[in-house]
This record gives sequence, structure tokens and C-alpha cells, in this order.
Amino acid sequence: MKFMKLMLAGAMASTFTLDSIAADPVPYPAGYRDWTHAKSMVIQPGHPLENPFQGIHHVYVNDAAKRGLQSGRYADGAVFVFDLLDYVEGGKALQEGKRKLIGVMQRDSERYAATGGWGFEAFLGDSNRKRIVEDGGAGCFNCHEQKKDADYVFTQYRK
Repeated sequence: MKFMKLMLAGAMASTFTLDSIAADPVPYPAGYRDWTHAKSMVIQPGHPLENPFQGIHHVYVNDAAKRGLQSGRYADGAVFVFDLLDYVEGGKALQEGKRKLIGVMQRDSERYAATGGWGFEAFLGDSNRKRIVEDGGAGCFNCHEQKKDADYVFTQYRK
């Protein structure tokens, strides 16, 4: 529960209410590891998002999101998956540890109009059943709003 509280801390600053967020849950992204790998990064202690996002981040995109990365415009059906793993340090290397969560960002301009046309969800650990976003994605969107000019997407296309 401590992790849940940290995840939702940003929602407190949001101007959205639960009633204004679409009730349709974002589905678990079955088979996402077969999608295009778009980016990896590591958040270490001292980073502003350390708590709760410290770890290795792998971002996967489906074909619609890949086209969006290339064009800068995202059609409904675009999906980003943020695979967050703990890391283990040893031998001057960072290696993947246990999965912390799988975050999902799904484009549907009608269903998720209150959050910029994007639905947000996260699944705890290796579970496809333990949903951990309890505010309809308002907290996630609160952070993503800073990327409004990029259609709320942090990941950028790299040639």
C-alpha cells in the first residue's frame, strides 16, 4: 500500500475529479514484449521521480504508437507500455531485478477525453490482475501534462 500511496501522490495536485475520468479500464497489454522496444532508461536515487519510479524502464510500443512516434500524432489504438524493474548493482553493472509494475498508456480520444485522450493504468509486479491506478489516471495525466506539445508523450522517436 505504501507504493500505491506514492503512485497516487501526484493526483492530489490534479484539477480532475474521479467523476470526470472515464470509467473504462485500460486493458493489460498481452504480448507487449513482442512489440517494438522504443527506449530504455534508469532512474537512480536523487532523481525527482525516484519515489516510486527508481529502476530500469523499458518502453514498448504497438504499431499504432510506433507510427505516432514517427509522425508526432497518435491515432486511437496507440499503446505505450512502461515496464519498470528493480535493478541489482554488481561488478560495475546494473542488471534487471524483479518487476515493480507495468504501466500502460492507451490512446482513445473519446473514452479518455478528460485525460488528453489517453487512458492510464498500472499493474503491480508480474500480475495482469492487480491494478494500482485508483484515480482514473488523473495522477498520471497530471505529470504527462508537461508534454502537451508532444501529445502528452515523454518517449520521442530516435532515428
